[in-house]
Amino acid sequence: MPRARAILVVDDDRDMLSLLDDLLSGEGYKVVKAKSGAEALAAIAKSRPDLVMIDVLLPDEDGLTLLAQIKRDHPELEVIVMTAFGGSSSAIKAMRVGAYDYVTKPFETDDLLATLARVFEKADMAQEVNALRLELGKQSAQRERIVGSSRPMLEIYKLIGKVAGSDASILVSGESGTGKELVAEAIHKASARNPHPLIKVSCAALPETLLETELFGHEKGSFTGAMTMRKGRFEIADKGTIFLDEIGEMTLGTQTKLLRILQEHEFERIGSNTPIKVDIRVIAATNRDLAEEVDRNRFREDLYYRLNVIHIHMPPLRDRKEDIPALVEHFLSKYRWSQDAIPTTITEEALERLVAYDWPGNVRELENAVERAVVLSRGQPITKEQLPFDSVKAPRGNGRKASRDAEAAQEAGELEPVAAGGKASEANGSGVGAENGEPGGPFKKRVSALEKRLILEALERAGGNRTRAAEELGIYRRLLYAKMREYGLGE
Repeated sequence: MPRARAILVVDDDRDMLSLLDDLLSGEGYKVVKAKSGAEALAAIAKSRPDLVMIDVLLPDEDGLTLLAQIKRDHPELEVIVMTAFGGSSSAIKAMRVGAYDYVTKPFETDDLLATLARVFEKADMAQEVNALRLELGKQSAQRERIVGSSRPMLEIYKLIGKVAGSDASILVSGESGTGKELVAEAIHKASARNPHPLIKVSCAALPETLLETELFGHEKGSFTGAMTMRKGRFEIADKGTIFLDEIGEMTLGTQTKLLRILQEHEFERIGSNTPIKVDIRVIAATNRDLAEEVDRNRFREDLYYRLNVIHIHMPPLRDRKEDIPALVEHFLSKYRWSQDAIPTTITEEALERLVAYDWPGNVRELENAVERAVVLSRGQPITKEQLPFDSVKAPRGNGRKASRDAEAAQEAGELEPVAAGGKASEANGSGVGAENGEPGGPFKKRVSALEKRLILEALERAGGNRTRAAEELGIYRRLLYAKMREYGLGE
C-alpha cells in the first residue's frame, strides 16, 4: 500500500479544523492540526507533512508571514492559503511569496479535493523527474572524469585521442591539482591496453628502498623482512599501463633502473638475477620543470628524453576560468547531501565568487570547496557564506597569471613599459598607484584597464550581444557578466 499523504492544517477556528479533518481523513489523507504559527512550525519539523494549508488570520502571526518562513526553510513544501476575506492584494501577495494556490472560505468540497489532487500529481511527477536527474547525473559524473570545454582543454582532448592508440611514453606536466592522473586514466581507457590494468605509483610517497621494492618486487629472503616473494608494480602492469606520479621525486639510482625498463623492457626483482620481460606503457607525471632538473643534474637527461616522447601540459585553473561553471556542476553532481538527493544548486553570486578566485590549488581545491559547501548548505542552494574564503579581492597565486597577461600585452605594444623605480609613465595618464603603498598597484590597474578595453571592443563588434561577445573572447557568459559588473559596464 502506498503511504498516505500527510496534510498539515493550520487554523485557529476549531470548527474549520474539525470539518477539514473529517473531509480529508475520509479521502484517505493523514491530517495533522495546528492552531498557530508556532504550532505549525513545530509540526513541520516533527511530522514532515506533504502539504500545508494555512489560514491567513492566526493568533500569533500573519498567515502570509508564516508562508514566507515555510518557503524559506522548506522550499519544496507546497502551501495552500485559506481565507474568509478574499481580496486581490492578499491573493497576489500569497502567490508571489510562493503559495501553490489561494482559496476562499467557504470553499466547494470538489474544488478543494481537485486542487489537492493536482498538488500531489505535480509532486509525483517532480519525484520521477528528480529520480531521472539523479540517475543521469550519476552516469554523467562517472562518465566524464575530465571536465572543461575551454580552448586549452579541447587541445588536450584532441592530443589524447591522437596518442592513445600508440605505445609511446608520455610525460604529463602541470601544477598540483590540475588533473594529471585523470589524463593518464583517459589515455589508458582509450587505448588497446584498456582490458589490462592501469597501475598507479606515487614516487613521492615512498623512500627509495621501498619505492624500488614497490616497482620491481623482491625475492623471498632478499632482505630482512622479505618473508615471501612479491611481484612489483611493473610485473603486475604487464600488457597494461603504469602511471608514475611525481616522477621528479625519484632518485638517480631508481631512475637508472627505470631507464633500462624503457630501453630493454625487462628488469630483475630485488635479490634475483633472472630478467623478467614486460610489455607495458609508461605514463609519467610531474609538477616540476624536468628540463631544469636535468640542467641541475637532479634528473637523468637520457631518461627525460625517453619519457618525454609525448608531452601533455595541464594548464592551471586560473588560465581556464571559463571551465569553472562546468566543473562546479560536475562536482555538485558528484557530491550529494544524501545518497538519493538531487544535485545541490548554487546561487549566481556564489558562482561568480568561485569564478573570480584564482585557485592556487587548482581543480583539486575547487572540488574540495564544492564538497564542503554541499555539506554546509545541507542540500539547500549554496550561497557565498558556504564558500571557504572570505574575499577574492586579493586571491593567492594571482600574480603569475597577471604577470603573464601583462607581459604578453606589453610585447604586443598594448601597454607602455613601467619605468625604473616602479612608477608608470605620466605620458599615458596611468601614473597612479606606486605612491599609495599598494604592491603592484599600477601594474594591476593596467591589466584591469586592458581587460576592460577588450570587453568593450568585443561588445561593440557584437553590437551589444553578450553571447556573441563572450564567444569571441572565448569565455562563458557568466564570466563576462561578472567582469562587466566588476568594471561597471552595466547589467
